[in-house]
Amino acid sequence: MGITRTTMRITPTETLPMTNPDALALLRCLQLSSPGLPVGAYAYSQGLEWAVECGWVTSEATLAGWLREQLHAALGPLDVAVYARLFEAAAAGDDATLARWNEILLAQRETRELRADDCARGAALCRLLRELELAGTPAPDGEVSFAAAHALAAVRWQLPLATAAPAYAWAWLEGQVIAGVKLIPLGQAAGQRLLFALGRELPPVVADGLARADDDIGGALPALAIASCRHETQYTRLFRS
Repeated sequence: MGITRTTMRITPTETLPMTNPDALALLRCLQLSSPGLPVGAYAYSQGLEWAVECGWVTSEATLAGWLREQLHAALGPLDVAVYARLFEAAAAGDDATLARWNEILLAQRETRELRADDCARGAALCRLLRELELAGTPAPDGEVSFAAAHALAAVRWQLPLATAAPAYAWAWLEGQVIAGVKLIPLGQAAGQRLLFALGRELPPVVADGLARADDDIGGALPALAIASCRHETQYTRLFRS
């Protein structure tokens, strides 16, 4: 069977996708949520390495359960909810409110490792933003969470909150799936199945986080805190502590 070669023609009345402002916003969103973003997210497992070591997470199904619990118990009601406040403060140019919510989020990190992870990624993103001449440090007198730096970048790149918040959540999910695929280990197809399945749950999780009142913000993950603490003294590690 032969293959017929055809030529696509675009008339002057048609618009190329890359000239569409929405397409540029999508690209900026993909850039912020990419695992290739040079912020060191690959260096931390957020307790997952010890959970694999001790036998809590040993398969595709148990990894799905580990991540699903974090999605619903912390990522939405805590991280996404605070992310919305950080975004709104950045959009308003309210540095004091931005710094306050940044401190609140960092105070919720239950171990030294989890806080160090957040601050390291936040500092790395701030450095990248300065190199791109987009912004300085959101809270110059203290540590900066990744959420604060991400929200500031999203505002400077004119992304709507409804787009930026899912991108922030997706970046976390993809990073943890990649870590799990490496640690258990799992095949790449298993990782994609996990992203496909858990990705379905992200929109309602994000919507719930965005709708939370200040008094309803918070999360509790005792098993994650234990795993992170134990990872600090784990004998052999692929990921930083």
